[in-house]
Amino acid sequence: MMAYEEVTSVSQWKDILEQSKKQPVLLLKHSTTCPVSAHAFGEFTSFDSPIKTYLVKVIESRPVSNEIGNDLAIRHESPQAFLIANGESVWNASHWKITKKDLAKAVESI
Repeated sequence: MMAYEEVTSVSQWKDILEQSKKQPVLLLKHSTTCPVSAHAFGEFTSFDSPIKTYLVKVIESRPVSNEIGNDLAIRHESPQAFLIANGESVWNASHWKITKKDLAKAVESI
């Protein structure tokens, strides 16, 4: 299972966004009450990511989730995965499009 860091504060998110300017990161916005999100979480955590990965629980950390949407200028959905490089989303997917195969393709493209 993939090791990821949970993002629970806006300041932590801002640090990750800044970090992405040096090294790309992968982030999943996850709803702990949604079966579709549970499936995406399974795909995300079973993907063997070569880059740093982060998880935001959208219900428990709503301000963080909102800030991500604002900073990346991408309308909120959940589940929602982002590949972030140079302070912006270079790839994102939501719902059933979050698969190990698509995560691998996105990471390979950078």
